[in-house]
Amino acid sequence: MPRLTPQEQQEIFRFIEADKPLPEKYRFLLFEDKREVELVWNGKTSEVCNVVLPFQTIENVDEPRVEKQPKQQMGSLFDIDPRGRQLKGWTNKLIWGDNKLILSSLKSGPMREEIEAQGGLKLIYIDPPFDVGADFSMNIEIGEETFIKRPNILEEIAYRDTWGKGADSFISMIYERLVLMRDLLAEDGSIYVHCDWRVNSWMKMVLSEIFCFNNLISEIIWKHQIMGGAHGKSLPKAHETLLWFKKNDTFRINVDAPQIRVPFSEYVLSTIQKDSNERYFYTRRRMSRKASTEEIETKAHTITYIDDPEKGTLASDVWDDFPSYQPKPKDNTKYPTQKSNEILERVIGSASSEGDLVADFFCGSGTTAAVAEKLGRKWIATDLGKFAIHTTRKRLIGVQRQLKKEGKHYRAFEILNLGKYERQHYIGVNPDLREEQKQQQLAAKEAAFLDLILRAYRAEKVEGFTTFHGKKAGRLVVVGPVNMPVTRLVVEEIILECRKKHFTKVDILGFEFEMGIFPNVLDEARAKGIDIAPKYIPAEVFDKRAVEKNQVVFHDVAFIEVKPHYKKNSVAVELTDFSVFYSQDSVAAVEAALKNKSSKIVVELGQIIKVVKDNNGIVTREALTQKWTDWIDYWSVDFDFESKREIIREKNSDTGEIEEKWTGTFVFENEWQSFRTKKDRNLELTSVFHTYLDGVRKKIAVKVVDIFGNDTMTIIEVTP
Repeated sequence: MPRLTPQEQQEIFRFIEADKPLPEKYRFLLFEDKREVELVWNGKTSEVCNVVLPFQTIENVDEPRVEKQPKQQMGSLFDIDPRGRQLKGWTNKLIWGDNKLILSSLKSGPMREEIEAQGGLKLIYIDPPFDVGADFSMNIEIGEETFIKRPNILEEIAYRDTWGKGADSFISMIYERLVLMRDLLAEDGSIYVHCDWRVNSWMKMVLSEIFCFNNLISEIIWKHQIMGGAHGKSLPKAHETLLWFKKNDTFRINVDAPQIRVPFSEYVLSTIQKDSNERYFYTRRRMSRKASTEEIETKAHTITYIDDPEKGTLASDVWDDFPSYQPKPKDNTKYPTQKSNEILERVIGSASSEGDLVADFFCGSGTTAAVAEKLGRKWIATDLGKFAIHTTRKRLIGVQRQLKKEGKHYRAFEILNLGKYERQHYIGVNPDLREEQKQQQLAAKEAAFLDLILRAYRAEKVEGFTTFHGKKAGRLVVVGPVNMPVTRLVVEEIILECRKKHFTKVDILGFEFEMGIFPNVLDEARAKGIDIAPKYIPAEVFDKRAVEKNQVVFHDVAFIEVKPHYKKNSVAVELTDFSVFYSQDSVAAVEAALKNKSSKIVVELGQIIKVVKDNNGIVTREALTQKWTDWIDYWSVDFDFESKREIIREKNSDTGEIEEKWTGTFVFENEWQSFRTKKDRNLELTSVFHTYLDGVRKKIAVKVVDIFGNDTMTIIEVTP
């Protein structure tokens, strides 16, 4: 540490005694930090998340459709059994959850060994949310109409935390995640970050600080069609930026990848020749200006040797051969932030080789994963939004089907989430407070949140319980957290306290429920004599007027009805009913606020209704969901549900060894599915017949995903 003068030492003591921050100059006097340039923002810290949580497998998808036996030549590549199941080798990962916790768990948890066994993570591509005023609503197609679905509470909180304080909160969010990504990358790996004029300067400095400015490979300009001007306030926007950094000097661009090469110009092609050694070359004139005049003179020719004229030349750092910002119609999922396949093909081709592992931690509609699958790469894709995970699942199954149709190999993927979540701060805790003050404020915020939900549910508050918060009409009430899903662990703790205190009826209120926990835990509770009713908390709980008028409706989790069909020793499943109970806005409120000659689509108590007000102020209503099938976007079947146990891998805190534990539930193995696409809105309601060889009683699981991306599952028992 550099020597401080007596005056400086006394000044430091005075600041400490007064409980005031030290002046900026002491950061450089007290600590030997040699950085000449640094990006500083409010709340900057060198601390990163080190939480390691287990990954739980919610679903396996290793065949697009089981309709006939798979081709046997695929076995050597993927080690499959006669039914087509992948037995060993890398399984691609689609992970739902907060990418900070996912990154931390990948970096320091048991899955890191699996990643390293594949040669490490060679490429990361991310397209983080960077639009301060972005609207993260989704367009949901209902027949010929489009309904605007607002983001759920968890997504709203994530976006608010990202942009709640403008640039400071965005940089803090992305900085910590980029540090984790750097540590997770292979030594010869690289990262592409997509950004635009809003955050380009900040992002470049953040990446330069984390990866080192000397590791900047390229700042790539993606020139596309003009997206519209600002009517005299700025020039029309016609480009995006891709920042490409390597982890260290062992990285090499995949210069032979066809995706990173562009055709030679017609002029160059016309001048290509062969020399006496049969090598291709072309010549270019070198020009220079005379010092005394503007006359250009021709100097000696430059000879450039090339491998093959048909391979083209290496693309420059201006990509102007992808003029459309939007993906092609055949690839377009209508997801708000979707990029074109062609851009991702160049990104993946330039920075990885076939068989390499690539990742996208803001996967959105799944373009990175879809392109990686087509190019023969392994992949990890994650997103906080359940709708994004569902969109990606459908898209990847579509890729699998296409590859299967073409006789090409495809790799299985599994849907995961984090089995338990760290306790995170509720809305509005001041990060500048001391830890003790933070905890006090947190406790006050959580108490206010509980009071709000119980008041909206019209339940009476109870004290002295571990899991229960209220009671209503002879049933106990549990309020799930505001900033995370209700997990299986939470429900198991509720069951445990019910058995201890001899309670038999419980309502669980949650903004979101962990994927795959129903109906497993409900069946477990029912077997122990406990009636658990899960209910969704609507966003209207934050509307004081709606709470005061008792207008808040807590809707039940969806209900599925199925019917088995038998043929010899085979069984098919027919989907016969599906009920949902969602609400977003109310018809009465919309009618009152609607202007003449306008319309709005509303969800109220499981019905999607178009409200129209004509020139004379006369209001009409039209139900867009006329049949129960209108609510279904996707459904799938596991014909032998209890054939695969759900195993989590955790590090033993005492021995440091990795231990495998059965969670007590089973993995849904996706063996048949039908879903709607943008081009084909039809839905099959009866599965294929599945043949059983042993004649033993089986459990069939049926999963339905509604048009909002929420999943519900039911189980039936059959005897083939």
